[in-house]
Amino acid sequence: MQCVYAALLLHAAGQKIDEESIKKVLTAAGAKIDEARIKALVSSLEGVNIDEAIKEATTFTQAPQAAAPQPEKKEEEKKEEKKKEEEKKSEEEAAAGLGALFG
Repeated sequence: MQCVYAALLLHAAGQKIDEESIKKVLTAAGAKIDEARIKALVSSLEGVNIDEAIKEATTFTQAPQAAAPQPEKKEEEKKEEKKKEEEKKSEEEAAAGLGALFG
């Protein structure tokens, strides 16, 4: 990751991104130099428009908006719903009982 930061720093400063420049930045920062990673980074950045890549990366990293939490129902509303359910059940039971009378 340090190599990527070094490359971004060089890009921001308008400098050429090559192995020697990245090594100089990392050395100045006191970071450990990993030759293989530096070579891999430089080769992967060839032909890449860094400004465009940054622009695309920032548009994809925006988090989706979370849905607003639903307020909890008050106790009164819960009681009313329970009463309605009970009334519906009792009406169904009564209708079933009447049907048994007329066979």
